[in-house]
Amino acid sequence: MPRRSSGAGGSAFAIDPALDATAATVFWAPDIDPGTVILTTVPAASTVESTVLPELDPDTARAGPDGLSIVHGRGSKTVRVLLVSDASPARPLVALVALGADGLDRIEAVARLWRAINGRRVPADARLTSQQRRRLRRMLQAVDGRHEGASYREIAEAIFGAARVADSPWKTSALRDATIDLVKDGLALIAGGYRSLLRRRRRP
Repeated sequence: MPRRSSGAGGSAFAIDPALDATAATVFWAPDIDPGTVILTTVPAASTVESTVLPELDPDTARAGPDGLSIVHGRGSKTVRVLLVSDASPARPLVALVALGADGLDRIEAVARLWRAINGRRVPADARLTSQQRRRLRRMLQAVDGRHEGASYREIAEAIFGAARVADSPWKTSALRDATIDLVKDGLALIAGGYRSLLRRRRRP
């Protein structure tokens, strides 16, 4: 789940409730979001070459029970970072990658951070494809419509266009089935399934 804010006033909310949802920064626990890069200090006996993080935006930093969470970069170049223990952005750091099921996701996140701090092109987070993002938008649109009392046909017309919906009989239309699936899957996301979006789909 998202970590609760530890800012002034002792807020019990995960994020500032006064913020618009599109403007709020959410900090996920590292066990929930494998796209978080976990950083710690270089071991004293290590000769591994490392570096310090570039200047960070203090507005994106939050202290929590796991350490200091930071959002580095903006837009598609965003990388979420967690500094654990006594780690400091002003000291050389190393990344921790657990050898578990999420290892490849974490390695990809480390590679994106490395490219960001070394002035290289940072690829977009690949956990969601453009097709998946498009379907997510449609799912939320469908659920919003359903909550407002719209029929499945009205939702389909809003998403796919009235002309496409009118092309075939509604009761046997593929768009009818697609719309019902969008609502069902959207409700499942809201009920907690959204956490699966933080992980890559893996082959069985």
